[in-house]
Amino acid sequence: MTNFIPIFPLNLVVYPGEKLNLHIFEPRYKHLIKECIENKKPFGIPTVIKDSVKEMGTLVEIKDVSKTYEDGRMDIKTEGIGVFKILEIIKELPDKLYSGAIVNYPENYPKKSPTKMKFILQSIRLLHQRLGVTKDFGKPDEALNSFDIAHHTGLSTEDEYHLLELPQELQREEFIKRYLLKVLPIMEHMDLLKGKIKMNGHFKNLEGFKFN
Repeated sequence: MTNFIPIFPLNLVVYPGEKLNLHIFEPRYKHLIKECIENKKPFGIPTVIKDSVKEMGTLVEIKDVSKTYEDGRMDIKTEGIGVFKILEIIKELPDKLYSGAIVNYPENYPKKSPTKMKFILQSIRLLHQRLGVTKDFGKPDEALNSFDIAHHTGLSTEDEYHLLELPQELQREEFIKRYLLKVLPIMEHMDLLKGKIKMNGHFKNLEGFKFN
């Protein structure tokens, strides 16, 4: 399916199912959000990387307007509902302050690997433990998918975007698994490094080398 959507490009990656709170203050986006509310329609958030609007993004719907200010600014709650691919950006629209895009919606293949996800979750929790971070994923482990956990792994924006490009859950799980397999040994090395630094200046109880 191909259609037109208003777009709100941002320097972040939004995933389907993700809840995102936004403070709307620019005139063009106040106009966009006002029209989306009036027409009960979603809008698109394509990812911006290095001052370039990428072709993939996530369609989001407005769930609630938490606060409206006297000058028209708004605090809104949104939720991602699906991935889109931009076919053409329309920068100027008649009587509109915002831009739009012609998009289609690539098929998502949700089949997942419970074994791989179990490993990923164990690895993420180990990573968080080493960082002293506590995270609640908000779902039972068996209900989680790659989009639910991606922001909790420390991926760069570029890697988060690459994850959005992958159409299969199995591909996304493999991508996260490989990333964690690279990161965890680095964290282990950092733990050893911190231990060595802390020991510096302490009295060391070491056994001397014995010559045969």
